[in-house]
Amino acid sequence: MSMRSAFGRIFGFEQGPGSVPGPVDPDAGPDATDGEGPSPSEHVATMSRNMAKAPDFSHEGIQALGDPVPIMVGNSGDTLLELWLEPFGQDYWLRPGETFVVTSYGERGPSAFEIHHEPGRIQVWATSWFATVSFPDGTEVPGGHQRPREDYYEA
Repeated sequence: MSMRSAFGRIFGFEQGPGSVPGPVDPDAGPDATDGEGPSPSEHVATMSRNMAKAPDFSHEGIQALGDPVPIMVGNSGDTLLELWLEPFGQDYWLRPGETFVVTSYGERGPSAFEIHHEPGRIQVWATSWFATVSFPDGTEVPGGHQRPREDYYEA
């Protein structure tokens, strides 16, 4: 089961970022899978093991988990693109031509990332539950970086 689907099943989401497509079957049980990948319980167990090892949730604390796996995420379009990092739901915004590095740390599932595209947004799921976003030079990208004010705040 994909991490995105498992997260939706665990928390009963039916739509929106991080959700399973369609309604959640309450009779299927919280650990029902689609036959592919780890079950929801296995995803939670990975998170729990990594949480026990992370000194804190800072950029440096997450890096302390070790075993880094980076992936480059770039915006080759001509408009602002949202990078949505899950499972904690932090947004970062890439201008046309920009590239960020998302790095997963710690124990993880069979792959380090799941990536989903939506109009104007790339969702990157870190299957370890712990990831950082950096500029190509390694400097931390702060959450909300370049967020368009009009999309998130009332005028």
